Amino acid sequence: MYTTSDIRRGLKIEFKGEPYEVIEFLHVKPGKGQAFVRTKLKNLITGAVLEHNFRTSDRIPRPSLEEREMQFLYKEDEHYCFMDLETYDQIFLDAEQIEKRNFLKENTIVKMLFFNEKPVGVELPNTVDLEVVKTEPGVRGDTATGGSKPATLETGAVIQVPLFINEGDIVRVDTRTSEYIERVLSK
Repeated sequence: MYTTSDIRRGLKIEFKGEPYEVIEFLHVKPGKGQAFVRTKLKNLITGAVLEHNFRTSDRIPRPSLEEREMQFLYKEDEHYCFMDLETYDQIFLDAEQIEKRNFLKENTIVKMLFFNEKPVGVELPNTVDLEVVKTEPGVRGDTATGGSKPATLETGAVIQVPLFINEGDIVRVDTRTSEYIERVLSK
């Protein structure tokens, strides 16, 4: 059981019999009355977001989530195929079940969450290395746009990159914030 002092962004809890993830939280201490924690929760099964206030005396159950390492194999239409690295079983997920699917590259190792033996979500690694397939050449001295330009990656994702990045470069991207981190390999 969790207490309200354990609540933080990314914490997975069980609420009304289903797994939820804390998206936002704020500890509130009003002048009158008891302190509470205002939260925004995301349902891991349906993706619905709701707001709920927890009193400081509330006890929050831990969900019976199981985490397994899986390998992303391929995408077919709107279905994504993953393989369990221990049993070699294959699992198909719909596109809407994968939040950051625009950073999924074949053979990427991910963590899949299961609730009551059913897959409910996929956690990508914190960073992925992807090739830039399309970007405009950077013009010397062009910093009016803040020194960045849009770039399309091999997975179809579009991110902002520095002006010195060219097509064919491999860049490291933070999957949590969808931001460029560094150039890994230059063409």
